Amino acid sequence: MSTLIVPLPLPSGLSAASAAPGVGPDVLADAASLAAPSQTYAYALTADGQTALQHGAAPLALLPQPSRPAGEVVALLPAQAMSWHRVQLPRGALSQPARLRAVLDGLLEDRLLDDPQSLHLALQPGAGRATGPVWVAACDRAWLRAGLQALEAAGRPAARIVPEFAPPAEPGADPAGAEASPESPLVPLQAIGTPDAPLLVAAGRRPVADGAVAVLPLTADTLALLQTGAEADAGAPVLAEPAVAAQVEALLGRPVVLQTAAQRWIDAARGDWDLAQFDLARSGRRRAAKKAGTLAGELLRAPQWRPLRWGVALFAAVQLVGVNAQAWKERTALDAQQARIRSLLTTTFPSVPLVVDAPLQMEREVAALRQAAGAPSGRDLEVVLATIAAAAPAGRSAQSIDFATDTLRLGGLDLTPEETAALAARLSPAGLQAANEGAQLVVRPETAR
Repeated sequence: MSTLIVPLPLPSGLSAASAAPGVGPDVLADAASLAAPSQTYAYALTADGQTALQHGAAPLALLPQPSRPAGEVVALLPAQAMSWHRVQLPRGALSQPARLRAVLDGLLEDRLLDDPQSLHLALQPGAGRATGPVWVAACDRAWLRAGLQALEAAGRPAARIVPEFAPPAEPGADPAGAEASPESPLVPLQAIGTPDAPLLVAAGRRPVADGAVAVLPLTADTLALLQTGAEADAGAPVLAEPAVAAQVEALLGRPVVLQTAAQRWIDAARGDWDLAQFDLARSGRRRAAKKAGTLAGELLRAPQWRPLRWGVALFAAVQLVGVNAQAWKERTALDAQQARIRSLLTTTFPSVPLVVDAPLQMEREVAALRQAAGAPSGRDLEVVLATIAAAAPAGRSAQSIDFATDTLRLGGLDLTPEETAALAARLSPAGLQAANEGAQLVVRPETAR
């Protein structure tokens, strides 16, 4: 399985150097340009969800296709096109999905620069389990819909929508939602953009942006603003795109960690966020199928699952070899047994020219010898009656006897079901079976049908 990650281009009214969370439709009015043939889209293609297989920029029609059937397209929303708001949901709001959007509109009405109806809203992952305030992401609805429609028209419909940067679920957690550890207590700063328009991004830094995602121009002042107190003392990690790494190092006076934009997008796509909510939500069945496909793809390709894959393959190989070895052993034993039976037939009866069904042919030859010698057969009436007389309950005698084609019918014995079962058990060693049929006891050879 592979994943194609496509950041939606910023509209012409919002430049790459802008840092204006909460922008409205007046700024994002040029959404139709997203579907223009001349519009290029950056992309990153990953096969394992960890590293970039391909990355670059191309028109929609020339973007690579993720592998099928489990491959997916992820639409990524740039940080400059989003705003973040922390709200306390009323009790029971999540249990009424039909009214949840109206509840969010009411909670955010005084915080947004635009009409809530013109914005797309999405709750943080696991909002239903949160006991405190939760994060709500907001972006222009017309712009987002235009981008998704452009992807779908190009044959690359988005399966998920993720933010490029997201605030931590709780204070002190990293952007992926994991609790901070003592070894890495600080959320890293990230320098992105171009040498002409560098940006500095921080998620979860307080008091800046109330712990949300702060997108500011890269200057000495913004570095000082975002690195205060514990951050400055501990030397908070700084990740930088190669294009702006030299500028950040000059301002910081220390090295930075290089991270390409493609790798940042892959990290974002690996998170838990999915902004496809409310009117953009997919059906539960489709979501479950996609999640199962994604999990299967990770199990098949992700490096961390390689030992498990090798173990499963080795186990399957051992089982296959074992089953084939056992089948070969059983087949060899069966062939040897059949060879002994054929040898016994040809040795005992040399007159048999061709062995087709050794047991049946041997039975016929024995019957012919018995008939020639005048000896009774185990299926003769006299022998069967003697066997029944020895096995039947004492004091019982038959009132009628009917014998035809190896089947004996005795009337008048009046055996109970328990007595019939006991009689059948005694006759079984002699190769006979017995059962009540109406008022008669029917006795026939066990091989007869």
